[in-house]
Amino acid sequence: MNDGWSSHSSHWGAFSARWDGRGVEIAPDPGDPAPSPILGNFTDTLRHRARIERPMVRRSWLEKTGEPRAFDGAFVELPWDEVLDLLAAELSRVHTSYGADAIYGGSYGWASAGRFHHAQSQIHRFLNVAFGGYVRSVNSYSAGASAVILPHVLGSFEALSRRNVTWDQISEHTDLVLAFGGMALKNSMVASGGISRHIERDAMRKAAQRGTRFYCVSPLRDDLPEQADATWLPIKVGTDVALMLGLAHSLVTEGLHDRGFLARYCTGYELFERYLLGIDDGQPKHAGWASEITGMPAADIVALARRLPQGRTLITVSHSLQRAQHGEQPVWMGAVLAAMLGQIGLPGGGYNYALGALGHTGRRVNAVPIPTMPQGRNGVDAFIPVARISDMLLNPGRPFDYNGRTLTYPDIKLVYWAGGNPFHHHQDINRLRRAFNVPQTIVVHETAWTPTARFSDIVLPATMTLERDDIGAAATDPRLIAMRKVAPPVGEARDDFEIFSALARRLGVEQAFTEGRDSRQWMEHLYETTRQALAARGWDAPDFAEFWRRGELALPSEPDDGGLLRAFRNDPEAHKLPTPSGKIEIFSETIAGFDYADCPGHPTWLPCTEPPTPRYALTLIANQPATRLHSQLDFGRHSQSSKIAGREVARLNPVDAEARGIADGDIIRLFNDRGACLAAAAISDRVAEGVVHLPTGAWYDPAAGDADAPLCVHGNPNVLTRDVGTSRLAQGCTGQVTIVACEKYTGPLPPILAYEPPTPVAQR
Repeated sequence: MNDGWSSHSSHWGAFSARWDGRGVEIAPDPGDPAPSPILGNFTDTLRHRARIERPMVRRSWLEKTGEPRAFDGAFVELPWDEVLDLLAAELSRVHTSYGADAIYGGSYGWASAGRFHHAQSQIHRFLNVAFGGYVRSVNSYSAGASAVILPHVLGSFEALSRRNVTWDQISEHTDLVLAFGGMALKNSMVASGGISRHIERDAMRKAAQRGTRFYCVSPLRDDLPEQADATWLPIKVGTDVALMLGLAHSLVTEGLHDRGFLARYCTGYELFERYLLGIDDGQPKHAGWASEITGMPAADIVALARRLPQGRTLITVSHSLQRAQHGEQPVWMGAVLAAMLGQIGLPGGGYNYALGALGHTGRRVNAVPIPTMPQGRNGVDAFIPVARISDMLLNPGRPFDYNGRTLTYPDIKLVYWAGGNPFHHHQDINRLRRAFNVPQTIVVHETAWTPTARFSDIVLPATMTLERDDIGAAATDPRLIAMRKVAPPVGEARDDFEIFSALARRLGVEQAFTEGRDSRQWMEHLYETTRQALAARGWDAPDFAEFWRRGELALPSEPDDGGLLRAFRNDPEAHKLPTPSGKIEIFSETIAGFDYADCPGHPTWLPCTEPPTPRYALTLIANQPATRLHSQLDFGRHSQSSKIAGREVARLNPVDAEARGIADGDIIRLFNDRGACLAAAAISDRVAEGVVHLPTGAWYDPAAGDADAPLCVHGNPNVLTRDVGTSRLAQGCTGQVTIVACEKYTGPLPPILAYEPPTPVAQR
């Protein structure tokens, strides 16, 4: 662009930017009908005091004192060559002494929208090339349970969440959307790899204006936007399966279920119906039974059940429902409820898992591949479900169950992290602190002094996305974006590829890692796959130089054909589902054969084993924030604008606030047996009674004092959440909900120190 403007992209939107030497000016993409305000976090972060400017090493690690890691530990500033020599020697020592399965390659894929400077790909490629592999993680914190249960029941997670019902179908065909967990716009404003047009708000408005009825089953009214004009059903937290069963029971007893669909497209319905009707356990799952559990009147449950078959109905289940104990059950039962209506595979009807959970969902898929950095082959068999990192570090050699297998936690000596902040997204942070004191060495590449960086031994300053060139792309976004460098790197920061190339040189594998290419040549190489695919179909396919000059390139989309489920409906013999039976598995013989009490062979109501108590009477909802992606750029201007007295804001219902003497803007203390944090209170009738809503992402900021469970003065809810798996099947994250007590905080208000870098010290 002219006048110093450069095209760029982020997970929350395409934009242009220019740098004046102090801050960044941002211009959202003019074609985006609803640009994300999270773009505002870029304006003041490039030279923020929280940025890491030079390599730093924990002094106690350098001097081998054996002192436990602490957030206020001393760091020594070292030159790049010296710290890289130290790190290469340490990697070689661990690999030689213990093997590649003693190295955990920790990363999460949200560091940047760029496909070359993708931290997860870079670190995994390096460890594969240098050591033949590493201990990896599988699945995600967002969808740990659904990614495992869905292939048993319907098919791949990707097919059911991203290649299924589209927003265009909903706008044109859908009469009723029953959204368990809602479809909050703050979630769909984000998409890994980038998003050039935010369409969800307008799509829901268009559908509502045409007559589509939206129902939001959630403790938070704003889990559907005002444009949807939704009916709010604030049932008790975690009781969605009971409501689904009550609806299903009414369908059966009133003869409203589609017997033909169940017979032709499903397997195991008869066994499930015995459970539904209470034939074996003596408890019919009728509307009255569901009402006692959910708090929703029985007559309303029956009325809703009668309405479901009257038109084109879509059942959606959000990520949030499965980020809790027994999280597999609502995902499975939502699919069964949709199957009973017989509309799976119809345009705008049936079942779509996690519609609205990300900007990827509800969109058409690109007709050509996007650039992707090859990671190489991992020769290490050992892995963990991603949310079990504390279990792994604290219990080396202990067996654990996962998806029908009994596995063993490896004995990790070195953790290498690039592109992620587990002290944001992991549950029970105080337990994580203990776990992170087990490895001999922790290494991190990081742009800023996150809690993870402060708890590491070797901290290498990484560039931010605006400080390097890259290519932005997502498989569901119809534009390839030239992410042009906007500003020079802060201090001595380097990009991950440069760091790993220097390490690979020291380890004798530079050629294998770089393949003789520099960053620009790698981008040209990765782009070529997309260019050739475009050219093969006769579409605009400029060379890399021309693409870079233009700043973007259109990527045609595949037809909106409904994907796997539409094909299956049209011809279930020719297009069988990738399940053992080739059909929708209402009862799974495979899962039943695992003999897991916490995940039986069909959807089942399994109450949470940590319900509210008189002492901890409130249920905490710890969902994704609206002012940042996870914890990224929490120090940015837009993120900071939402805080009160520097604290994250917790919303309470007026009834709960009044009972505790809490007013708008008060600082409150949330606590349970695992920990405590401070937050600022906001009183809102958009939160159900008995619920506290505290989003994740405020950087963990422990007060001085009790080393085992210090007070987080900033408002990170994961000091409160449980570190247990969803079930023995998936071992997913359960960090969405927990129980807490809440009181007005009247003590001296501690300062926020989360963004203050450690002061470098000299070695003894």
